[in-house]
Amino acid sequence: MSSRLNRLTGVFIGSHAVAQGHLTERELRTKGYRRLVQGVYADPALAVDHQLRCRGVALLLPAGAAIGGYSAAAWYGAPFAGPQDPVTVVRPAEVEWKGPRQVRVHRGPLSASDVERVDGVPVTTARRTAWDVAALEPLGTAVAALDAMVRSGAITERQLAEMATAGACRWGVSRVRRAVPLVDRRADSAPESKVRVALVLAGLAPVPQLVITHRGTFVGKVDLGWPEAKLAVEYDGAHHFEAEQIVRDDERYAALVAAGWRIIRLTSTDLRDLDGVVRRVRAALAA
Repeated sequence: MSSRLNRLTGVFIGSHAVAQGHLTERELRTKGYRRLVQGVYADPALAVDHQLRCRGVALLLPAGAAIGGYSAAAWYGAPFAGPQDPVTVVRPAEVEWKGPRQVRVHRGPLSASDVERVDGVPVTTARRTAWDVAALEPLGTAVAALDAMVRSGAITERQLAEMATAGACRWGVSRVRRAVPLVDRRADSAPESKVRVALVLAGLAPVPQLVITHRGTFVGKVDLGWPEAKLAVEYDGAHHFEAEQIVRDDERYAALVAAGWRIIRLTSTDLRDLDGVVRRVRAALAA
């Protein structure tokens, strides 16, 4: 494979690279090139994540189609989907394309004004992406992505509200109108957003990123909190289990407890049972 191809993108269609003489079929199989989706490969030095898979799928897209939905949201501030999650593609109704197995294709109206090129990849605009995320994804996932898009400045809460109001006859409008009022730019992470949505729907609306003081002194900031009940919910991501972070967390939680606060700590396991999280919070608030 020529250095020119590596230097340009690091992602290529295997059959094209073989036909152009950059490498042989045997080299494609044996040199460690990473297959992103069927027929598309990447330089083995590149880490395979969802963004790289999107770049690979973009090489296959027919004219008029674009990376969209949750996949596109990452270009506007939302966290990228997982490496093994399907890449979302939006295509106009008149464009016939099913895509490889690892691609989720959504057919619907898509004009040229709905698409822009970002980092060389055709992606739906922030506004169109926001709509598709809200209409296609589970509520918690949708709100988490929209929270991040608003926080990054890619779109505003006012624009989301205007979009939901103006889209009376568009597909998915009921899902969009359910998601948009739940958006809160104060959210600091996708897990926090998902927990907050479950709590709000249960009638237990917390304050996101609550700053806690005691006798005029700053004590800490918690992911979600109920000031009157002095109850906080904290989500501990992977970095919270690193040695130095554990020490900092223990010191912070000790200060919060000394100030009269109770802390419910959650991990990724708890995200699989949000009903259980709601029950724990409800019981704590009632205690």
